[in-house]
Amino acid sequence: MIEMEHVLEVNQIEKYYGNKSNLTKAIDNISFNVDEGEFVGIMGASGSGKTTLLNCIATIDRVTAGQILVNGEDITKLKGNHLNKFRREELGFIFQDFNLLDTLTAYDNIALALTIQKVKPIEIDQRVKKIANKLEIVDILNKYPWQVSGGQKQRIASARAIITNPKLVLADEPTGALDSKSARQLLESFETLNQILGATILMVTHDAFTASYADRILFIKDGKIFNELIKGNDTRKEFFEKIIEIVTLLGGELSDVI
Repeated sequence: MIEMEHVLEVNQIEKYYGNKSNLTKAIDNISFNVDEGEFVGIMGASGSGKTTLLNCIATIDRVTAGQILVNGEDITKLKGNHLNKFRREELGFIFQDFNLLDTLTAYDNIALALTIQKVKPIEIDQRVKKIANKLEIVDILNKYPWQVSGGQKQRIASARAIITNPKLVLADEPTGALDSKSARQLLESFETLNQILGATILMVTHDAFTASYADRILFIKDGKIFNELIKGNDTRKEFFEKIIEIVTLLGGELSDVI
C-alpha cells in the first residue's frame, strides 16, 4: 500500500485569547492530519473553535502552543516575506462573502494571483480557461462580480483559489450566503476541484448538507475534537443522516449547527 502524504499536520495546538485575569481557551490540544487529495469538513456550533482553528491553519491567527505543518513545513514559524510567499503559493482561500474585486472581471479576478507570480499571459489564459471550463463559468468570464449571481461568484472564487495549484484549499462557510440551488451547484464544483483537479480541501461549515459532500468530518466542541466521521462507502444521503445523529449528540446546539 502506498503511504499517503500528509499535506496538513496539526500537532497539539492550543490557542488562548485575553490576559491572565480573563483567559479564554479557544482551541484545546487539537491534533489531526489531512492527506493529499482529501476533502475534510470541520463542524461545530458557533463558539466551538472551528473558525479559530481554520484561521490558525490559514496563518491569519497564531497558535499559542503546538505546531502546524503544511507539506512538512512548520508554518507557525514563518514571518514576513516567507509567510506572504507561503500564503500566495501554498494556500487557496474560499470565503463566505466571496472577496472578489468588483473592479475586475471574473477572468481578471481568477488570473490575478498568476499575474502577481509573473506567469506568462499565454499560460495564464490557458489555465483560466481550463479551470473555467471545469467549473462551468466560461460564459461569465467577461462579466463583473456585480453582474453575476451569488453561486456564480462563489464558483469564480473557487477558480481563483485553485488556479495557483495550492497544496491546500481552505473554505470558510462557503455556502453560507447561497440559496439551496446555488449551494448544491457550488458543492458539485467542490467535488470537481477535489476529484478531477486533485485539490485537497479543508472546509468549515455549520450546515449538515454542505458537510455531507466531504470524505471525512471532524466535529469540534469546546475547542476539542468531539468526534470524527468517515464517509467510506456510504451514499451522501446515508452520510448526511449520520452527520445529523452526531449533531444531535452535540446536544442543545442543534439550531446553531444546522
